[in-house]
Amino acid sequence: MGAAALIDWAVAAHALPGETESGDLHFVKANEAGALVSVVDGLGHGGEAAVAARAAVAALDRFSDEAPLSLVARCHQALAGTRGVVMSVASFDRAGRTMTWLGVGNVEGVLLYSDPGSRRGRTTLVAPGGIVGSAMPRLRAEVISIVPGDLLIFASDGIRGGFAEDLPAEATPQQLADDILARSSKGTDDALALVVRYVGGARNSR
Repeated sequence: MGAAALIDWAVAAHALPGETESGDLHFVKANEAGALVSVVDGLGHGGEAAVAARAAVAALDRFSDEAPLSLVARCHQALAGTRGVVMSVASFDRAGRTMTWLGVGNVEGVLLYSDPGSRRGRTTLVAPGGIVGSAMPRLRAEVISIVPGDLLIFASDGIRGGFAEDLPAEATPQQLADDILARSSKGTDDALALVVRYVGGARNSR
């Protein structure tokens, strides 16, 4: 899947066995400035977790042109009275060739560099504990320079740590997401993996 040729992305997910809906949701939206991606994990599982996650996704969609810090604050307001969520958000800036990301809670984020010989092989998102909707920590967004081929992975806490190890470099985002879910799902919670490859293409190519 694509978002205005700036990113290629895919998702793989399943609900906790026995549940009819998942509290783990993803959000991807392109605009003229770039693209916004997020993974949202409603606390717990089942219907109430899904309600909270859907409210967060709706807020992301409504205010998608705002910066990540502002977006998380919008979600916090929208989730009052719900179970709340943990979430991670990344915004890709077309002109600046940067990615800005931040998170609250344990949606893990990893950025794998396409040319690890010239930089560290990866960067891991450092997200403070808290709950969007009830217990917001002090937040700081991090801005990272990126190049075509760099790979962002967001994974909910239904995915075991270490999911980014030994991934095949030439695989598509869908193949990677499916592989992460198959190899690293705990099987005791909702689980979701979102894989985003930065392409950095021309503004109007798709």
